[in-house]
Amino acid sequence: MSTDLKLNVTINPDVKESDFNSSLEISPHGGKVNVVRRLIGGFLPQGRMPGTRGTNERPRGSRLVSENDDVNIHADEKRAHEPKVRSGPLISGAAYCLSSCSMILLNKVVLSSYAFNAGISLMFYQNLICSIIVIILGLCGAVSLEKLSWKLVKVWIPINLIFVGMLVSGMYSLKYINIAMVTILKNMTNILTAVGELYIFRKRQSQKVWTAMFFMIISAVSGGITDLSFDATGYTWQLVNCILTASYSLTLRQIMDTAKSVTKSGSLNEVSMVLLNNLLSLPFGVFLIIIFDEWTYVISADVINIPMFWVVATVSGLLGLAISFTSMWFLNQTSPTTYSLVGSLNKIPISIAGLLLFNVPLSLPNLFSILFGLFAGIFFAKAKMS
Repeated sequence: MSTDLKLNVTINPDVKESDFNSSLEISPHGGKVNVVRRLIGGFLPQGRMPGTRGTNERPRGSRLVSENDDVNIHADEKRAHEPKVRSGPLISGAAYCLSSCSMILLNKVVLSSYAFNAGISLMFYQNLICSIIVIILGLCGAVSLEKLSWKLVKVWIPINLIFVGMLVSGMYSLKYINIAMVTILKNMTNILTAVGELYIFRKRQSQKVWTAMFFMIISAVSGGITDLSFDATGYTWQLVNCILTASYSLTLRQIMDTAKSVTKSGSLNEVSMVLLNNLLSLPFGVFLIIIFDEWTYVISADVINIPMFWVVATVSGLLGLAISFTSMWFLNQTSPTTYSLVGSLNKIPISIAGLLLFNVPLSLPNLFSILFGLFAGIFFAKAKMS
């Protein structure tokens, strides 16, 4: 699944009042009695509960001290929970980056290290896993799903065709090109999207944005020229991927608005879109597997008899779903601006890991082109913010 697409969602923070009042119990008279006070009362003579009236009433000053202690206890409890609230963006951002990096690396392992020559079949398997899990979560009530209808399916099919093409081209480009160059070449998607916005929506970009895109073009061209493992087939697939990804971004909003008008609720949440994309891609995947005769390769490939291959392929599919949910979680904790910048910064560890783990032949000019492309991506994200 693509990690460049932003998911706009608002989810109420899961902060319960009971977390801040966990030390309170309901008294028989309807009030709240502090557990700490009850524990202390157990060590005192009967009738000497702090802050209560008994046969031996405590002085007023003692009651004030007890009440102040209660206030301090509640303040300490509240402060103990504050770091957890503040750590939300950090944890959600780390989860998003980890799932994104891991999925790209595992897909590279499946396609290159295991020499699996059936990218469409891998996409089909991953999307099948995602569909099953989302349906189970919907049946359990863990997530809210829009009821599918034929009208909704007909509206969504055009964007789903682009989605399938985007995934398949991404699989094949990753097979032939090293991860660092795939990351740099993906910057071309931003350029195509900006040009499309200009001519379709008449949306103009600032001078800084066009400067950043010029840097992206330089890094992509210089990276391709200096790439010691250059593969024309892989670069062609990546160019197709950039065109399809930009098309997906440009048409998604319009399709979403149309889709909302044909649903019973009048809305379409992100989880329902995840299910639509993955579920509708399955019949198209089967059709492509038959057309490209991948099924004959899959049933006879030796790699399918390796248990670890299935483990890696399954985990990569789960990570595809994890990217969708961590994206929504991260956006809920921060903002689209922060999400965009973190997505650009996330390309740095992905590129470094790809170079180190797969022993990519590297020249100094090519390394400079990759670093320059990463800088251009960060500069583009910051320029879009201004």
